[in-house]
Amino acid sequence: MCAARITPNQPGERVGATPKHQVSAELSDNRGFRNQLRAWLESHRASCSDSISRLVRQPLGSFFTCLVMAVALSLPMGLALLLENVSQLGGSWQRAAQISLFLELDAGDTYGEVLRDQIAEHEHVAEVQWISREQALAEFQEHSGLGDALRELPDNPLPGSLLVTPEVVDKDTLVALLDELKALPQVQQAQLDLLWIERLAAILQMGQHFIFALSVLLIAALLLVVGNTIRLHIENRRIEIEVIKLVGGTDGYVRRPFLYMGVLYGLAGGILAWLLLAFGLEWLNESVVQLAQLYGSDFSLSGIPTEDGFSLLLGAVLLGYIGAWLAVARHLRELLPR
Repeated sequence: MCAARITPNQPGERVGATPKHQVSAELSDNRGFRNQLRAWLESHRASCSDSISRLVRQPLGSFFTCLVMAVALSLPMGLALLLENVSQLGGSWQRAAQISLFLELDAGDTYGEVLRDQIAEHEHVAEVQWISREQALAEFQEHSGLGDALRELPDNPLPGSLLVTPEVVDKDTLVALLDELKALPQVQQAQLDLLWIERLAAILQMGQHFIFALSVLLIAALLLVVGNTIRLHIENRRIEIEVIKLVGGTDGYVRRPFLYMGVLYGLAGGILAWLLLAFGLEWLNESVVQLAQLYGSDFSLSGIPTEDGFSLLLGAVLLGYIGAWLAVARHLRELLPR
């Protein structure tokens, strides 16, 4: 008997062959996604390593580029910190903005102390000091040089007073607080040097505007520095980039190492700027403390808050990334394979 013929619809099986198992579509998709993710991460790792090695091979040029970025970053940040320290001198400026409340002559010490406790509970009041009539007369005799003449007076002509130290030095808040304190019972007169407050607010506002303008100029300068540095790296690798694009390399693949280079420049510049600011404030603080001691104050410059330091690093990294992106986007179109 003849063996049965195998038709195309009836495929034969090789003797000893392993049975075929169909791989599920979901498992195949998962493996494909993992492979793509692994390849993507490997590409970024290689680009980052290549950028680091190129910067390390040019230590002097890389250092000076980072130093220029650090100086440009530290100037507005340092001025902002100094302005913040000046605006928060604390007790000295708050005492200069004190509100003086003069009570009626018939207001006794008991009423003055009760009124002091009442005003001290106000949300915009930091401290209240009660000065009795006797204490006011003694201080006036001591500082005026008219002690003998004042002793001849039959009665004490000075009223009791309250010195109200505000919580914040703000013109609108102080005016509202002054109007509120004027309306208190047995308050004969309330005084506040608003002209000094207006001058202080004008000086601080001018400082803020100056720092903002300086920051804009220095940010533009930073973008130019990073862009010019990345442009030089692109020119040095022009032939390599043209070959990569000739064999099918995408713009993203070509752009990636330069973006990492910009981020590294920004990170190193931010760290260096943080160190410069910390050292500069510490060095300046010695002179500030000596000057403050001459005026009987314990004022000193505060250091860089951790949040501001990390904000400086983040801003430096973003500026490096943006500068590199702009430079690559501009010159990438010129590097077409010939």
